[in-house]
Parts: sequence; structure tokens; C-alpha cells
Amino acid sequence: MKLVIAIIKPFKLDDVREALSAVGVQGITAAEVKGFGRQKGQTEIYRGAEYTVAFLPKIRLEVAVPDAMVDTVTEAVEKAARTGSIGDGKIFVVDLARAVRIRTGEQGDAAL
Repeated sequence: MKLVIAIIKPFKLDDVREALSAVGVQGITAAEVKGFGRQKGQTEIYRGAEYTVAFLPKIRLEVAVPDAMVDTVTEAVEKAARTGSIGDGKIFVVDLARAVRIRTGEQGDAAL
């Protein structure tokens, strides 16, 4: 099992959710986060004063998938989240040692 973590632009959330549903993903966890990378934030003007927003809003998605689905899921996220501009985000894939469905006690791939 793997945990696919994707950091994407907020307005791409619905596109990514639809793409993941289309490839058979049943559960997604999403959280609003802030961060910066190569974008280095952005400059905005508020009440005539210019200031820099260092941390930009992003969405962090987490999807637990069987090993066989990792490539399909990462490709779906990559295609759906891509705008072609800086700040599109990143995808991380990490090993998932164990998963347990609390309601039924199922473990491993069956719990996903």
C-alpha cells in the first residue's frame, strides 16, 4: 500500500477529485494548507499599502491506494492539477505500513 500526497492549487480541487473518481479512488482526504516554493509568495496591495504574502493557499490531498494503483493515481492527479504555470504543486508517494478500517476491523488493501 502507498500513501499518495498531492499539494495542488485550490481551484483545481474539483478537477482532481473528478479525475480520481474516474480511476476508481473511493476516498480522499483534503486539507487547506499554506506554503511556498519557487513562487516565493506574491505581492498584493491592501488599502494603498503594498505587502508580500509569503505563504500561498494550497490544498493537500491524501489518498491511500494499493500498490497496483499508484501510477494510475499519480498520473490522474498530475493531468488534472496541471496548469503549466509555476506553483502547480507536487506529488509525494510514501509507503503505508498498515491500514485498518475502524468500523469493520478490515486490514490492508481491504481497508482501503
